[in-house]
Amino acid sequence: MRRITSGFAVVAAVAAALATAVSPVSAAAPPAPAAASAMTWTLLGDGPSGTVRVGGGPLSNPYTGDTATTASLPLLCLRIDGSPVPAGITPDFYAGWARGTVAATSPIRGTRLTSRAIADQVCANSLGAGWRMAEFHDGRYGPNLAYSGGWSYYAHGDVPLGTRFWTAINDQPSNPWS
Repeated sequence: MRRITSGFAVVAAVAAALATAVSPVSAAAPPAPAAASAMTWTLLGDGPSGTVRVGGGPLSNPYTGDTATTASLPLLCLRIDGSPVPAGITPDFYAGWARGTVAATSPIRGTRLTSRAIADQVCANSLGAGWRMAEFHDGRYGPNLAYSGGWSYYAHGDVPLGTRFWTAINDQPSNPWS
């Protein structure tokens, strides 16, 4: 009888220890990581001779991103073809000339853009050969357009007004894949 009683005591002690322990099921789950953010640009206005000016505007953040990558937005794409600067545009650091045409894709969730190569392929698949994701520094200025600027640029094309676009930046961690 003593052996049975001591066996019950052991079982009771183990049960009590288990009851006071935090089970993995009832433990609070660690908080989910915050959604990543990426930089976006928009149409800033129409320029001369069928051009547009695209850029970040006041909502853009090229350093940490401004839009959760869970959002679905079009990509801003660029096809550089060496187009000369049209009359009426004087490129500078903050409003360069992209030497080509911009266009937008259909919206795509930022989390699907896992690399620059994937983003470039989305542009090429949507718009054709020679198209790639537009980049913050694509605007050129100076003698023979020798220098690259940032923040905005002019290009031929037509993109929707009031829309944000995923836009790459090559020297900051604010891309959808960063």
